[in-house]
Amino acid sequence: MTDRLLLKGGRVIDPGRSVDADLDLLLVDGEVAELETRVAARGAEVIDVSGLVVCPGFIDLHTHLRQPGREDKETIATGTRAAAAGGFTAVCAMPNTEPVNDQAGITRAILEAAAREGAVRVWPIGAITRGSKGEELAEYGDMREAGCVAVSDDGRPVASARMMRRALEYAKGFDLTVIDHCEEPTLAQGASMNEGAVATMLGLRGAPGAGEAIMVERDVLLAELTGGKLHIAHASTAASVDAVRRGKARGVRVTAEATPQHLLLTDELVRTSEYDTSTKMNPPLRAEEDRQGLIQGLRDGAVDCIATDHAPHTVDDKKVEYDAAAFGVVGLETAVALCLDRLVAAGLISLGRLIELLSTRPAAILGLPGGTLAPGAAADVTVLDLSRRHKVDPARFHSKSRNTPFGGWTLKGAPALTIVGGRVAWGHGR
Repeated sequence: MTDRLLLKGGRVIDPGRSVDADLDLLLVDGEVAELETRVAARGAEVIDVSGLVVCPGFIDLHTHLRQPGREDKETIATGTRAAAAGGFTAVCAMPNTEPVNDQAGITRAILEAAAREGAVRVWPIGAITRGSKGEELAEYGDMREAGCVAVSDDGRPVASARMMRRALEYAKGFDLTVIDHCEEPTLAQGASMNEGAVATMLGLRGAPGAGEAIMVERDVLLAELTGGKLHIAHASTAASVDAVRRGKARGVRVTAEATPQHLLLTDELVRTSEYDTSTKMNPPLRAEEDRQGLIQGLRDGAVDCIATDHAPHTVDDKKVEYDAAAFGVVGLETAVALCLDRLVAAGLISLGRLIELLSTRPAAILGLPGGTLAPGAAADVTVLDLSRRHKVDPARFHSKSRNTPFGGWTLKGAPALTIVGGRVAWGHGR
């Protein structure tokens, strides 16, 4: 017996192959088998996707699954179910677990748990430095062999330029991308939000956008010096985007991501929400000119992909004073719908560009399977319903956590079906 699934009559968009047409898609034994105007069922399970958009599976390059160590916040099981419900067929798991994923044994444990419990593919990211302390490089070769697809100390910036240079050089030997959380720690120390007029009005200590841009400029220069591959995590300022843009123009191997929260919200929300801690994240929500700079980056290619930075926390972590609350928001179950409604429907980017930002480019950045519906490719597929209206209801999240600033938003457009390895991982109404 073979696994055969036929998606019939959908609008197929595959940006990497310049495909945008009404086609049938046949998946056989975990791979794309045929993509034609009409494909015979031949014993396959048939799903009618007429009126829906069929695309290569979405990949989130920036997810915190919290396992091992903080299963009170999230687990691989709950996090990957949230991913599937949000239209993602794969997630890259950041290493700031407890213990930190800085050795092959932890990497293998994550992959074993994902094989048992995961609803979508999980690609572990290893730490840049041991314990993410910034003092000694981790063993990249061992982690790469165990299954890590990149290295990052996300949550902590690599403060030492010397250490960052060594990381880029060492990672280059294993064809690993270095993902950096860009933040100048002495400028951000004690900050709860963006430095600016709103922070002054609210009496909160702020972190200047320059603190991020300084580190992005440094990292781009070091990537140019070493020839290493650099990815900028959750860019939040116009200056950061400009530094990446200029680096790309010089041929530097640099890419960048932006999150829906930084693309859609500003620090003004901290005031209007009356210190709602679901607006507290790192990097913080910035000013409107920074938000516009990120959107321009999406449009001109300076920003390569959209990632969630899904950061689940317990109620106790968030239901405290603003300056004492944990940084971070959940995003796996809201990101795609937000982008469809507030970016595509608003005319800021095309649907094809959004699919590229969520699928084609993330796969290319880290060399992951997927990102295309070419015959022989992994049978990872995201199906979208552009007409479905719904309200964001955190109480119905599959994630263990509810810390979102988007609760109550009414959106048009949502994932309809998530297929991983040729099998349905999640389906609206199924």
